[in-house]
Amino acid sequence: MISRKTIKVEPKEKPQPKAKLIVIIVHQNSPDHLKLCMQSLLEQSYGNLDVIFIDNNSSDKEGLEFMHENYDSEKKVTIISNTDNRSFAKAANRGIKIAVGREAKYISVIEPEVIISPDYYEKLIDYCQKRPKVASATGKIFIYDFVNLKPTDIIDSSGLKAFRNRRIEEAGKGMVDDGQFNEEKEIFGVSGICPLYRVEALENVKIMEEYFDEDFEEYKEDMDLAWRFLLYGWKNVYLPDAIAYHSEMEEDRAKKHSIKVQKEKAFRNQLLMEKKNELWGSFWKDFGPIMSVKLATPLYITFAQPHLWKGYLGYVKRFPRILKKRFLIMKNKKASAKEMGGWFK
Repeated sequence: MISRKTIKVEPKEKPQPKAKLIVIIVHQNSPDHLKLCMQSLLEQSYGNLDVIFIDNNSSDKEGLEFMHENYDSEKKVTIISNTDNRSFAKAANRGIKIAVGREAKYISVIEPEVIISPDYYEKLIDYCQKRPKVASATGKIFIYDFVNLKPTDIIDSSGLKAFRNRRIEEAGKGMVDDGQFNEEKEIFGVSGICPLYRVEALENVKIMEEYFDEDFEEYKEDMDLAWRFLLYGWKNVYLPDAIAYHSEMEEDRAKKHSIKVQKEKAFRNQLLMEKKNELWGSFWKDFGPIMSVKLATPLYITFAQPHLWKGYLGYVKRFPRILKKRFLIMKNKKASAKEMGGWFK
């Protein structure tokens, strides 16, 4: 006689739905890059991804026309046209607020000069889902040869690194990839080229209803946000297995701003960033490197680049608002001066 045993069958766990990702494209006079950028986004292996395209009052309407012609019927794509001349930070913040209203858990803010490998966002989000204190993530970003339509092995960014004199730059920029940036690690911050942000972290660190600081307008707003994440106790990470490409030719930059204007805004925003985020303990630890720059700057800009005085005047004009923002940051920060000091090498 064959005995029959009752076999208990455990019910299969239902797969959890993927966290919603919304990619925000801030476009201004870069129509030539849109086709490759959009193609790379819609070919992502990550399943729950939508796109918000914001044309930031481009004088050249070709990009906006391209989007309407090709993506008006695409449910995953929302097309917005700003009728006023907003800065990058304002346009990005508008997109972030819309994405938060649509219950996005992750947000990426990019410009059209980016081409993203199919598993880029999937790799970043899989990592972040297991580590709730990660605010932002980036992969290894290479320069893309837009003239010949092919990728290169030259690194554009492997994250942001900060120095004791408070200069912040893209790690590995301009270097040929020889495996020297293959380490997965925590970093000072992620570049604004192709970032992934956790919405919970963005909500935690927003100041006066701004995620990116609108006093910056454009340039270094990604560095400022990275510094704030660290002050609030969040982590920023670099994952070398996630690959993206970035192409921005000189003529593309010229369409947006002259070199002089870029330098003025970058100089102004460096001053704003330090005033907002610097801790006194960190400042005194690095007093020598910081002051060597501060003391040399007036002579340098007077004799080498006098137009930068315009950037200094812009800093003074924004000073009262920046002090308000500093007060709020210092009130809510969690990191100590010792912890922050370790990020400035």
